[in-house]
Amino acid sequence: MLFEPARHEPLLDIDWDATRARAAIIEVVEDIEATLGADVTWPWHPLDENDPEPPHKSIYLGASGVLWALWYLQRVGVVSLRIEPAGLIDRVYDSYVAQPDTGEVVPSYFLGEVGILLIQWRLTSSRDAAGRLHEAIARNIPNPTNEALWAAPGTMVGALHMLGWTREERWRELYLENVEQLWRTWLPSKTANCHLWTQDLYGRIEQLLGAGHGFAGNAYALLRGAALLPVDRREALYDRCVESLRATAILEEDGANWPPVAEPSGAGRTKILLQWCHGAPGIVTGLSDYPRKRSADMDEMLVMAGQATWQAGPVAKGPGVCHGTAGNGYAFLKLYQRTGDPIWLARARSFAMHAIVQSERARQQYGCRRYSLWTGDPGLAIYLWHCLTGSGGMPALDILD
Repeated sequence: MLFEPARHEPLLDIDWDATRARAAIIEVVEDIEATLGADVTWPWHPLDENDPEPPHKSIYLGASGVLWALWYLQRVGVVSLRIEPAGLIDRVYDSYVAQPDTGEVVPSYFLGEVGILLIQWRLTSSRDAAGRLHEAIARNIPNPTNEALWAAPGTMVGALHMLGWTREERWRELYLENVEQLWRTWLPSKTANCHLWTQDLYGRIEQLLGAGHGFAGNAYALLRGAALLPVDRREALYDRCVESLRATAILEEDGANWPPVAEPSGAGRTKILLQWCHGAPGIVTGLSDYPRKRSADMDEMLVMAGQATWQAGPVAKGPGVCHGTAGNGYAFLKLYQRTGDPIWLARARSFAMHAIVQSERARQQYGCRRYSLWTGDPGLAIYLWHCLTGSGGMPALDILD
């Protein structure tokens, strides 16, 4: 079985409507502006955490991700803001240092200091932010979680963004220091016939495969900067990516998925997920920088992952990016960009219309929107814009411009 049907819902039969998609973006943005608190926070959503304190500031769940979404949507011209995100981001960082989301200041790209500082620099070009960012990325290199949300495979992406913006050599050097850490820890697996990373995460030591916590997220960081690698290492990277996906794939007719763990063990770890953080959609987005036509196996597996994502249907958890319908839809957008086949854009847009309904339904159920980039409506708004334009990448990960 490639997916668990109960985790998905039937796709609504709604024709693509660009006017409705654009209106949904504007409605989300207007609501975000209207509910902005004096301390740069937004109303807490019941689905995010049981305890609404402290207010989150991270890219993933908090204010910095929301401010970036507003800034980005204004920058591309789809909305006009009443507030100025660049004037608020310093307060978000100061608030994070005073009261960190997780109880202590951590470097994390998605859930900590690096992500917030990266947005702070992008919106303000602050020299102080750049210095703190460099130190935080360097500090995170030996992080034993060895995955994208907490460790070097996430924070090293910050160095790549800064290199692209500034062209300063120190960011290239920092990225390559992180590469060395990933290469040292990318080892032959004892349970799978391939090279994998081992995660020491949340009290478990496992070899995870997804974009959020495992192989796909780590490979993404290397593929994104592959041009900076020596030729022999770059070729080894490409070969290992094919090897690892082939060895761990679940294949069924024309579809493919990957379990959360390379060798499931223990109670509750045999579930088959199909969402961005664990499963085929994240495999597509994480490996989308792999050169097209270099490996027929890779090209075929990514298309099969897209087929499985389409067959499963929208994610029942809601419209968000990390484990929702928009996140799965990004696999279709990536395949459209990779192959040029219009069927993938059509499928992305079908998921977009469904996600609009999911968002409206959730707002009625809970009495408020979900104000977070990776789990809520700001991420959906970015996805709708990318469906309108047929372009784009994962919000505040692939794209920060």
